[in-house]
Amino acid sequence: MSFLRSVRPSNLIILTALPFIIYLFISSGDYQRSLRAILGVENGSSAFVPGFLALAIAFTSGIAVLVFSRAKAPRPRLANVAALLNLAAAAVLVIGHNIHPFIASVVANGVDPFKSTLIAKGVTPRQLTEAADLMVQGVEAWLFPAYLGVTLIGLGLHFWSRRPDAPPDGRSRRIARWIIGLVNGAGLVFIFFFAHIAFAAGVATTIRAAIAAYILAALMGLVWVGLLQLHSTVRTSLYFAIATLVLAVAAGWFLMQPRDTYVLAGTLDGKVGIITNTPAGLISAVRFGQYEGAPQTETPVRTFVGPTEALASIAKGEGVSGALLPAASAPADMPVLWKTEALNDRDRAAGVTVAVLAIILGLLTFGGYLHQRHPLAIGSEFIVDTIRGIPMLVIVLYVGLPLSGALKDATQGVLDPPNLMRGIVAMALAYSAYLAEIFRSGINAIPVGQVEAARSIGLNRWQTARLVVLPQAFRIIIPPLGNELIAILKDTSLLSILSIRDITQRMREFQSASFLPFAPYNSAAIFYIFLTLAAASLVNMIERKYDIKHR
Repeated sequence: MSFLRSVRPSNLIILTALPFIIYLFISSGDYQRSLRAILGVENGSSAFVPGFLALAIAFTSGIAVLVFSRAKAPRPRLANVAALLNLAAAAVLVIGHNIHPFIASVVANGVDPFKSTLIAKGVTPRQLTEAADLMVQGVEAWLFPAYLGVTLIGLGLHFWSRRPDAPPDGRSRRIARWIIGLVNGAGLVFIFFFAHIAFAAGVATTIRAAIAAYILAALMGLVWVGLLQLHSTVRTSLYFAIATLVLAVAAGWFLMQPRDTYVLAGTLDGKVGIITNTPAGLISAVRFGQYEGAPQTETPVRTFVGPTEALASIAKGEGVSGALLPAASAPADMPVLWKTEALNDRDRAAGVTVAVLAIILGLLTFGGYLHQRHPLAIGSEFIVDTIRGIPMLVIVLYVGLPLSGALKDATQGVLDPPNLMRGIVAMALAYSAYLAEIFRSGINAIPVGQVEAARSIGLNRWQTARLVVLPQAFRIIIPPLGNELIAILKDTSLLSILSIRDITQRMREFQSASFLPFAPYNSAAIFYIFLTLAAASLVNMIERKYDIKHR
């Protein structure tokens, strides 16, 4: 009875329905297949489970040694158990033969399947070639023994430094903590957040996206709040005014570059040849008849690498009767239908971008001058208010499609983030506004007298924030932060619009292939409920730890 009282009432209802849910998935083949598809269980992925568990136990127990050995609340028995488990798991990595399939799967799914020579072509799920598989085994032959050696050294230093007669400077303990923490922490982050988990690919994508977006949103929210706390001075307004002037001059320099002359030569009986790197505005004018003497109907176009290829196509009669060419490349005997000048796209894009920045910075400077506030504080307030007024789906689509495409074009393909990264950034940007308001309310809840007392004993602004304000504000905002974690976990379903294969996208794919009306949707809904309940229980545990009072 005491256990039932400790369970939240909402969780108690789910606990009561759990036997029926288990029976449903055991007895129904449709629900079993839908659950496998939604979770992302790949064929033959059961062979990867031993390797994943061995690595997870090894890295987790290594971190547990540090957690149970904390100076404030040490638990020596649990630390000893964790150390033995860490050594045993490290030994299993060295002598075990079931670790390699998981490592091979991680490598195979971590490279580009179209460009890499490590992948066997036409095989699903991905597999390494024989040569690549032997290479991975060679790396494992020295990597796992090295991990065992580092573990022995780190644990040896750690327990040796805790002897009663150990040197009081604690240098050995710090070295041991760095060794154990870095090695096991890096391994833990890799297998849980980056490695491909073939037996739960859909769940891993959803949870990873939610956690990454939440952390990034929290950091961005702190930035917005930090900018709101800035104070304005006369020198600040002067600096921003000078920066605005510099940007305006730079924008004018880009936009005043010499124009290139283009001519539309030939006839409009067939298609019009368009040369690569022709300004986009001229292409639209030719296609849609936005020049003097243009036809009323849309003109078909065809792209060519250079003027030579376009003119050769016209001469061969390949359906191309005219071309939009640089004036210097146009033959003298071809009739000219239209002649104009235009700025190249590179200078135009740079000029427009810098001009927009100059306008924004100028408005922020003017607003700061009127209200006696820092321009960046006004900018932060504008970002928070604007983002909260845009639907989440619109932000995901905007960041994931046009904005990422513009970034790719501006950097000539150097920056081309994958869809998952685009979705994470979009969700982080959207939720950063809400988290910023939560952080601001928590900071404002701290009495001003405590800040004044901290300043009176010599603490600067950063020390006051880190040692006095933030610890107390964190206790206040734990419940709303937990709510945002649950919300962002559910809103990862919106990332399926970018073809990210999370739980929702896999549900849609399975339903389209199976035509089952209820099983895929019910399975996804039930799994999301369990995920959110787990997140709510985690938040509730943190609230109890920090003694947050409940109503």
